[in-house]
Amino acid sequence: MDKRDFAFGRMNFILLAVGMAVVIIGFILMSGAGSTDEAYNPDIFSVRRTKVAPIVCLLGFVSMIYAVVHKPRVEQETGKEE
Repeated sequence: MDKRDFAFGRMNFILLAVGMAVVIIGFILMSGAGSTDEAYNPDIFSVRRTKVAPIVCLLGFVSMIYAVVHKPRVEQETGKEE
């Protein structure tokens, strides 16, 4: 098969993987212990869980969208006939 038959190039897949890793990191930043009926945990409203993690996830999703719409470069032929 010719490389031009694929919808995505190698760079698209690399960008998708990086975007997915950033989203996963964002979800890990959001995780943590929650409050129960017996004990209140003020950490559920920490800056890391309410501001930083959602922004990291948003950046990951935006980078994944960019990876999908990024057009791979087509190598131009030299025009030599052998």
